[in-house]
Amino acid sequence: MVLDNKSVAVITGAGSGIGRALALRLVAEGIAGLILSDISDAGLKSTVEECSESGVKVAGRTADVSKLSDIEDLRDFATDNFKSVSHLFNNAGVGLVGRTEEVSYEDMEWLFGINFWGTVYGTKTFLPLFRDQGFGHIINISSVFGLISPPGQSTYCASKFAVRGFTESLRHELEGANIKVTCVHPGGVRTSIAKSARKGQNAPEEDKEIAPLIFEKVAKTTPDQAASTIIAGVRSDSPRILIGSDAFQISAIQRLFPKRYFKLIDRISGGMLSKFR
Repeated sequence: MVLDNKSVAVITGAGSGIGRALALRLVAEGIAGLILSDISDAGLKSTVEECSESGVKVAGRTADVSKLSDIEDLRDFATDNFKSVSHLFNNAGVGLVGRTEEVSYEDMEWLFGINFWGTVYGTKTFLPLFRDQGFGHIINISSVFGLISPPGQSTYCASKFAVRGFTESLRHELEGANIKVTCVHPGGVRTSIAKSARKGQNAPEEDKEIAPLIFEKVAKTTPDQAASTIIAGVRSDSPRILIGSDAFQISAIQRLFPKRYFKLIDRISGGMLSKFR
């Protein structure tokens, strides 16, 4: 189940960021085919057009990952266009600005619908396909905030910790099967997630402007670098992939100092994490 010129991959959230970079990198490395999806028609069309220039068979389908029917349609679309699917990248994700008291239930449900339920829907919808064909690899994108929990990110962290727990448990359940499972924890990657994050219902208006500025200062890894790291980890069947030196540093500090990791990490970041509120 090597990621090579016989592989066919499904990528959600392929219209921008890490998803787009993954698609372009896989095409450059000679993958057999791609099924790309995104909620943005314009972003998806742009990625599909650029990937198609290589001659690789690429098919795009607009999908809202928070809707099970859309994911089932994506699976049917994939099987209509290709004989099999070898890799599923559950990559789509969104951000939310605001402390717990500042975000509404609706805000939280919206984020969980995409970050967590989108991952669950993708996994459970494609898993029977992988069972039937006898192989497959599921790659779920969590976050470094699935390892630590800074203030002002309680909802986002909850969703990414949930993705991590779900993915790790699934991996143990599938031991012995020819279906691999990988959880990815990106550190600061220069995507538009902070700029496009939703402001919590009762969060201060200035938070919407401040959060992207803070994120730009702490995000050091490019989407292309992130994509390369993910692909290398998938090829080596790594169960957990950390992206960026910041992710490795954060992971180590959290494990060594589980009670006071935040103060140490925030100090190293120059107080940037605490500014997320």
